[in-house]
Amino acid sequence: MKADDTEVIRALLSPEIIPSCLRSMDIGCELSKTVTTFILQKILLDDAGLDYICTRGVKFFYVAQALGNMVGELVEQPSARLLKYIIRCYLRLSDNQRACDELGTCLPHILRDTTFNSCLCEDPVTRMWLKELLQKVNGNQVVVQAGESVNPIHSTRI
Repeated sequence: MKADDTEVIRALLSPEIIPSCLRSMDIGCELSKTVTTFILQKILLDDAGLDYICTRGVKFFYVAQALGNMVGELVEQPSARLLKYIIRCYLRLSDNQRACDELGTCLPHILRDTTFNSCLCEDPVTRMWLKELLQKVNGNQVVVQAGESVNPIHSTRI
């Protein structure tokens, strides 16, 4: 999985792999969730994988639900690595316009506030990914994270 090989990704798109990953993301331990979210991230980073998830509404729904459930669990048991993979999955999903539109309503609200600031304080790349995700999902609305100022004349708070 560490190599970016489209043939490997295409093999993973069999009907059994995604449901198995989603089950592990729902009921696995932190290590299992991290590994399967990494696998999902690799699938999504390939155009064929993104297309496979986003053109099948049910698959997108289940993936978004599993990611959202894990985000909720991270409030109680934070894991910077798992959060990084989750945010990267969401960001890649947002590259598909239809999925991005859906994320506008199903993206967990705790990703939109300052809940995970302490978890992300030492990871500028993931902070940048989260900011990019929120800008894409929120359209023209300005995303306000802790430590940022807003000019009320030129923007709206969400």
